[in-house]
Amino acid sequence: MRRKTFDAILTAVGGLVVVVLLVAGGLLMWGQSFANSSVHDQLAQQQIFFPSKAAFAHAQPGTEITPSMIPTVSQYAGQQLLTGEQAKVYADDFIAVHLSEMPYGGVYSKVSNASRANPTDKKLAAEVQTSFQGTTLRGLLLEAYAFSVFGEIALWAGIASFILAFVMLILVILGWVHLRRVPPDAEI
Repeated sequence: MRRKTFDAILTAVGGLVVVVLLVAGGLLMWGQSFANSSVHDQLAQQQIFFPSKAAFAHAQPGTEITPSMIPTVSQYAGQQLLTGEQAKVYADDFIAVHLSEMPYGGVYSKVSNASRANPTDKKLAAEVQTSFQGTTLRGLLLEAYAFSVFGEIALWAGIASFILAFVMLILVILGWVHLRRVPPDAEI
């Protein structure tokens, strides 16, 4: 095979790889934008707000704000919950703490089983509802967090794709320059 033909094929394949990487990068950026805007829009509709700064001044075990919440939850004090990271903090460091203080650790299946075993206990029946609502909200918030992580992964993958496309483009240009310098009768 002639060297010039071989170099032309490799350079053309390199050009195709550049196009594929650019398309992939564009799709990944779109995926990141879609994930983050969906998470933001869904969380904004719920109108969940973190407790105010004043609430953290009186943190005590068994109250709305416990001392364990200060390092993580207080950084968002008074803000509306709009991001995946905020959703994770609210779910794991606010809701989960309150659920853990409930009977049976707030675990829905345990509270529900205890309530079914004692159907006349109204307080336990109310705990079932609270546990169900808390674990459901916690799960939904953690799902929003998971989608925001997917968006972040897509962002970095998109950036990597664009960088690789740029590097490949330089190699393609160098390939075309080299192709012009190869003698027509050179063999591999």
